[in-house]
Amino acid sequence: MSKEMLLLVDALAREKNVAKDIVFAALESALASATKKKTNEEADVRVAIDQETGEFDSFRRWQVVPDEAVEHPDAQIALSEAQQEMPDIQLDEFIEEQLEPIDFGRIGAQAAKQVILQKIRDAEREQVLSDFLERKEHLVTGTVKRIERGNAIIEAGRIEAVLPRDQMIPKENLRVGDRVRAYLLKIDRAARGPQLILSRTAPEFIIRLFELEVPEMEDGLLEIKSAARDPGVRAKIAVKSNDPRVDPIGTCVGMRGSRVTAVTNELAGERVDIVLWSADPAQFVIGALAPADVSSIVVDEEKHSMDVVVDEDNLAIAIGRSGQNVRLASELTGWAINLMTVEESKKKSEEEHGSIRKLFMEKLDVDEEVADILIEEGFSTVEEIAYVPLNEMLEIEAFDEDTVNELRNRARNVLLTEAIVDEEQLESVADDLLTLEGMDKPLAAKLARANVRTRDDLADLAVDELVELSGIDDERAKNLITTARAHWFE
Repeated sequence: MSKEMLLLVDALAREKNVAKDIVFAALESALASATKKKTNEEADVRVAIDQETGEFDSFRRWQVVPDEAVEHPDAQIALSEAQQEMPDIQLDEFIEEQLEPIDFGRIGAQAAKQVILQKIRDAEREQVLSDFLERKEHLVTGTVKRIERGNAIIEAGRIEAVLPRDQMIPKENLRVGDRVRAYLLKIDRAARGPQLILSRTAPEFIIRLFELEVPEMEDGLLEIKSAARDPGVRAKIAVKSNDPRVDPIGTCVGMRGSRVTAVTNELAGERVDIVLWSADPAQFVIGALAPADVSSIVVDEEKHSMDVVVDEDNLAIAIGRSGQNVRLASELTGWAINLMTVEESKKKSEEEHGSIRKLFMEKLDVDEEVADILIEEGFSTVEEIAYVPLNEMLEIEAFDEDTVNELRNRARNVLLTEAIVDEEQLESVADDLLTLEGMDKPLAAKLARANVRTRDDLADLAVDELVELSGIDDERAKNLITTARAHWFE
């Protein structure tokens, strides 16, 4: 038995290309499983094999747990009871009792064989996966082995991967035997089937394809900063040159368009716009909206958005079919883009101007002329007037020093009064609203003035209602309301 066991381990290790330690571990697990079937299914059994002689010993063991935590007496023992046998034993350690050798019989041996083979298959699959991951391949090339429920199972060397239906390019019809190239999206080690999940729609796929076609990227002369795709239809990539002698767009296009054409063919005819990346967000957005011409642009850092003005002739081009061009430009740059015509921009500017004028006239008790001067000089909030450096305000030709000081004092008094009112409002706000994730005191005080004082009050609001009451953006309003409602579903 001992010699046969050693020969079996050696043969399996060679045949399956796995370490002997893994085969011994599988064998120990199989023998433990067979022993439990012959003695007690609920017991915890450990088998230890001497790797030199092939002899093995079996032990039944009990894990030491707190006295009140014993749930499975066949595999657990109370700490107080265990310490009667072994005074030094600690929680989570084991008390073991050696078992007599067991004759497994034909059925037990067959069960042990199945366990061993399964363990080795798992180890073999893990070894193949580890070898693949060590190569750090982001692109996987293989053959469609079969189609399961619309998903394509791809055979790539010794490993299988799955290309889900929703990760295929729309209208793409893959058949068994087709050669396929895809991006390694993620690894699911818990999956019973293929563990590599592929994608042909991910933006990273187009980046890797260009890296294959453009050797300057491997040399570090060029890099793709971002990519956005409408799979199978249109894509945008932002490229940056790290060498002033290299033209990033021309290099990616290639001689007579050869490089970009190769990528387009791989992506089922997907049209690719190559955009010059810029550290200046406004310039980057202007390039991303090509071929539309931009008349002007206003950046809102706080909301991370831009108002982009185009003339009537360029509006349709900037938007693109079904909003495709502006959507891809927004994804590429990471900025929210609000397209508008010159007339719409002028109207919005006038509305904002009127709103700020009204604010200054009410809060600072000034006339329309003074409010307009402040707006023309770039002031839009009372905080700016209160705390902007004095020398900057003294540069305003229309105001003398006394006027400047008076405006600053009035602005500071307004802010102080509002702070006092906010503190009074906060006294009426419930703790469950104040401590809500994403909430802060200024926002809570503003909501309290609108009689929103508890978590449930906030949960009852619609997103547009919260935006109107508080002035925060849609995304933050949505997250706050979702968080406020979470306890309804617990």
